[in-house]
Amino acid sequence: MGLTIVVGADIAGVNYKETLKADLEADERVTKVIDVGVSPGQDIDYPHVAVAKKVAAGEADRALLVCGTGMGMAIAANKVPGIRASVAHDSFSVERLVLSNDAQVLTLGERVIGLQLARRLVREWLGYTFDPSSSSGPKVAAISSYEPKTS
Repeated sequence: MGLTIVVGADIAGVNYKETLKADLEADERVTKVIDVGVSPGQDIDYPHVAVAKKVAAGEADRALLVCGTGMGMAIAANKVPGIRASVAHDSFSVERLVLSNDAQVLTLGERVIGLQLARRLVREWLGYTFDPSSSSGPKVAAISSYEPKTS
């Protein structure tokens, strides 16, 4: 079974989101893409693009967020309990995002990297799977221990 990926952007990232969404929809590793906006011409501030909540609720496996730098989206996504998100603008960072940190959310900056690099990074990101028995397992567990406990 393939991945369910949720995508979102603000007005500064909507152009890349549209291209990356099409790439994801064409990728055999992806079963479903959920687009939570924004649409071209629509202007909603990045903290209100509720992508990470869908991952935390189990409605998606991973999320891709695009804004001007990727930083604001990462900060907003990390406010959602259970989410680990980071901006990554190179192959090594994308690899470590998943393999070392079990991050479910990749954020990119449309004003920071070229479109072809963004497309390559998303393809690479899809190929990584976290191994909880790796040396990073206890570190990710420690990060998770800081989450508020719900009952």
